[in-house]
Amino acid sequence: MVVGLLALSIWFLIFSPERSFVYKLVLLAVALMLLVIIMLAGFGLTAIVLTIIRAKPFALLQGPTRVALNTFFPLVLMLGRLLKIDMDRIKSSFIEVNNNLVRVKQITVAPEQLLLLAPHCLQNSDCVHKVTGNVDNCRRCGGCMVNDLLQFRDRYGIGVGVATGGTLARKYVQDYRPRAIVAIACERDLTSGILDANPIPVLGVTNLRPYGPCQDTRFSIQWVEEAIQYFINTEVIAIESSDKPQGGGSSSTVGGGRTGSLCQSGAGRVVG
Repeated sequence: MVVGLLALSIWFLIFSPERSFVYKLVLLAVALMLLVIIMLAGFGLTAIVLTIIRAKPFALLQGPTRVALNTFFPLVLMLGRLLKIDMDRIKSSFIEVNNNLVRVKQITVAPEQLLLLAPHCLQNSDCVHKVTGNVDNCRRCGGCMVNDLLQFRDRYGIGVGVATGGTLARKYVQDYRPRAIVAIACERDLTSGILDANPIPVLGVTNLRPYGPCQDTRFSIQWVEEAIQYFINTEVIAIESSDKPQGGGSSSTVGGGRTGSLCQSGAGRVVG
């Protein structure tokens, strides 16, 4: 949007009949701003490609990388609409690029600094126990995958939140203040969430929709667990938990207060 407004301003100034010194100064300033943004986006795009190829991040180009993502993604969406390309395919590509960029940074956080965010449509549509706001309202009957979220929390000691949309998800992030996020959602919500959470690293897992969008959705347990294990050192957790008496650990829930056990986790390959 910023690039578009700057380009529109330049077009207006060029074709304006005004030719005063101030006019020329304003035109030069706007043109320089546009040039700087384009250069930053170009450096960022180069950094994205090199980061993925070399599997190693460029610390000095993290800023331009964010500029490139924020600049080019809306432009790609506009181009996709013009060419009638499926928006979910474009957003899936964005999620994959983001996940690759996060993985090469080799980020490790403590379990209590990791937040697992999931959509409320994971809950069985016939269930009367509302889990948004407090996931511990779940009765763990196994009728949906909310119970699996709680099992992740108990196993790894991470934070878990179930959100109805972007507003509640942002509130969870604001309240919990995580250093990393694993997010489960549809392509639309994942892309907007990744951009909103920036610069917090997010690994996105696209949900499964056997009954259509926003109803009784599911997710790959393997993919989510691999994302969790990428961010936290499961070997350290296993050692710490083995030194504690059974039931001595703690786990956290965003918006809830249940205490659970932090038990030894099995080893598994990380995402990527």
